[in-house]
Amino acid sequence: MDDAAAVPPGERPAGVLGGGAEGEGGAAGGRGGAARIEDALAEAVVAAVQDLEGYGGLVYLRSRDRRSLVLCVVCGVPRSLLRSWWRVPVGGALPMSEAYRGGESLWLPDEAATMLRFPQFTAALPYSFASAYHPVRVGGEPVGVLAVLRSANREPVGERTVRAVLRGAGRDMEERLTEFARQVPGRTDPDAVAYGIDYDDQPVSVRLPTPPARAVSVGMIEWDLDSDRWSGDDDALALLGVARADFGGTTAEVEDRVSPDDLYELRASRREAADTGQVRGRHFRVLDEPEVDGRMRYRPVELWGHVVRAEGATRLLVGALVDAAGGATAAEAAERLPDGVFSLDQDGRVVYANLRCQELLRCELDRMLGHYPWEVLTWLRDPAYEDRYRAAMLSQEPVSYLVHDPEGDWLGFVLYPGVHGLTGRVFPTSPPAGAEPGRALSPAGGAVAAPPSGLVGTARAGALYHVVQMASVLTEAVTVRDVCRAVAEQLLPGFGAQEIALYTIRDNRMHLLWESGYPEHFLDRFEGVPLDADLPGVHALTTRLPLFFESPEALADTYSGLVMDQMSAWSFLPLIASGHPVGSCILGWSAPHRFTPEERSALTALGGLTAQAMERARLYDAESAVARGLQEGLLPHRLPVIDRMLTTGRYLPGTQGMAIGGDWYDVIRTGRGVALVIGDVEGHSVGAAAVMGQLRSAVHAFAASGRPPQEVITHTNRLLAELEADVFATCCYIELDPGTGRALAVRAGHPPPLLRHPDGRTESLDLPGGVLLGVQPDAVYPVTELTLAPGSVLALYTDGLVETPGGDIETGIEAVRGCLARSRTDSVEQLADRLIRIARRTEDRPDDVALLLTAYDWAGAR
Repeated sequence: MDDAAAVPPGERPAGVLGGGAEGEGGAAGGRGGAARIEDALAEAVVAAVQDLEGYGGLVYLRSRDRRSLVLCVVCGVPRSLLRSWWRVPVGGALPMSEAYRGGESLWLPDEAATMLRFPQFTAALPYSFASAYHPVRVGGEPVGVLAVLRSANREPVGERTVRAVLRGAGRDMEERLTEFARQVPGRTDPDAVAYGIDYDDQPVSVRLPTPPARAVSVGMIEWDLDSDRWSGDDDALALLGVARADFGGTTAEVEDRVSPDDLYELRASRREAADTGQVRGRHFRVLDEPEVDGRMRYRPVELWGHVVRAEGATRLLVGALVDAAGGATAAEAAERLPDGVFSLDQDGRVVYANLRCQELLRCELDRMLGHYPWEVLTWLRDPAYEDRYRAAMLSQEPVSYLVHDPEGDWLGFVLYPGVHGLTGRVFPTSPPAGAEPGRALSPAGGAVAAPPSGLVGTARAGALYHVVQMASVLTEAVTVRDVCRAVAEQLLPGFGAQEIALYTIRDNRMHLLWESGYPEHFLDRFEGVPLDADLPGVHALTTRLPLFFESPEALADTYSGLVMDQMSAWSFLPLIASGHPVGSCILGWSAPHRFTPEERSALTALGGLTAQAMERARLYDAESAVARGLQEGLLPHRLPVIDRMLTTGRYLPGTQGMAIGGDWYDVIRTGRGVALVIGDVEGHSVGAAAVMGQLRSAVHAFAASGRPPQEVITHTNRLLAELEADVFATCCYIELDPGTGRALAVRAGHPPPLLRHPDGRTESLDLPGGVLLGVQPDAVYPVTELTLAPGSVLALYTDGLVETPGGDIETGIEAVRGCLARSRTDSVEQLADRLIRIARRTEDRPDDVALLLTAYDWAGAR
């Protein structure tokens, strides 16, 4: 509906409502009454999966621009397996898109039915499973799609039964989403039932019900449900992996330790406690100590507890945090088995391995725990093996295969999947004649009996899968750096290579764009070589033919004087886009590698995809450089020096789309003092930056002319409405008298400022505010009087600093407030850098960040 576009992204984060009085008492029961859209969907999708005896469920919601369906909730399936399908086009030839467009249920009972109707979908997910899709409506308007995944080998279920279950689930979701929509701030039209039902964040993982694990370590915690403060004994803090001296007792700090896939479970435990007075065996994973190389690993825990009333009628959850990584009885039984047994969680990380498994894999449990097996055991880092894991998880059928380990031994693997993870069996075996790693086990081969053939699952995601996957990933790559990273992340694991180098042509010479896996400085000698150099990477480009060398001898025979590193096989791929040479892609394998015809064709096709994406990204980077120049020209080059005040500003572009937006800050001398200004124009484009420049100039002119704060904002609001720019803006304007510390503040739809008092106490200033700039030409903006004590610090910021994908703005503000309170420094520059690091830690940052810090009457400001 058009109403959804009337509220800027910064004012209503996708999937969250709250942030003002209208959000008080929201369904989620979280801080500030923030309700989250996944709360309205989680129970319904779990019920649908159980009613259809499925193993996984997905809910897609429309994006804010209505062009895409975005995965909002996923249960029973690892998010990582569906990474390419987190966002799909509404107009795509995909089952979820067709169900959304057509408004009808779809039932695909097996792989053949899926292939017949949706060959592209099957090519990218070539596994045997059944799936059902049902449009989700609110007020008769389609807002998303429910999908239920089911094993194709289970007892068949009739289409009539499937449709009946889906209709019931659809009605349930409509009721829940309707209630959610009623709480969305800014909803004024009672007929706009589906207002605010959209999503643009990462998917939220919801666990299917599971029995609680046995405890091996217990820590006691207290959780104040009203103030969201935590405390715990040493055992509890140890399970969370935090030191008592570093723990501030906030929920945000606890959430930082929880796996992103399990944040829902932690938040749901709070609601469960508030609603029922107790929490019974809520499962989630917490960060464990990383390995030396910094890879993250997780440890499963459970939360148990009950609510008591403390002084002042405060609700206090008193409970236990339980280490669920072990289970003495199950482990004791597993140790008696002659075969190796291991268990992976839903993400594919190791949570258990018996002693026999450790012996066969020649790896101790401590090294494997919390990691993907192929991360620790590099000889398992093979597309054929990883594909067996995907086949097991998506088909929910056992899968078996052979592995040839580095010591020359053959091992048999059998994977038994379930909705909460996977149990594996490993045993020594003698391979049948002609056996290859990754091939299915046969009952005829081996000294140790192999599993029956009925256990062998279909796993055939080969070259076509990688081409489709690469094409999907490259459509989301924007800059040249994005393209290079995407190519490296896809080609290295996809084809088992260990090295990659991407070169481009500039001034008829080859220049390195990206490398991974090479010895330090090894490629320096090849930088800037001309196009007539006797090198395989150059020849592949100039002849436009890929070159493949399966051994060092083969490469040395062709290029006798070539300096080689420790690799044993190479491919040199020309990057040709629209008939024009772009560069070369070089891949290296640490062991001799046989390139099958299928693999050669796939690598050649991937080279073409890379070249096309590279050319598109080059044009984007050129345009973006112009845009960044415009952005830098519009922001102040230096802030004025004012007695008794120290000011500094920071700007950080977003990581999505063009790195230019409408955030700005300014410090302006007025007739009565100094104006501190920060604002945010909706959108990320040259147009948004242009509007920002107009607004900044207008605010500067109005302020410098001596107008009071209310008139400055009122006139700026009227100007934006008259520009008819079809964008809105937020702004916070504070006029400060440096002589007395008195200030007048006006807020127009902007996040509240933060004030740190001289004693370190820091608060969020709840300033009464008016509507966004440009919405109502005659809007009135209230003025608030403040007084800053000597030694105070005032922080103005835009919403990009406090918003993260999947997080709510209140939690983000609390995190920044806590950082400001804890920071002990006499340098306002260092303080600004410390606060901006909060945003830099977010790898996927959709919005820009602006920050203006003012230190009033510090010793160094006098």
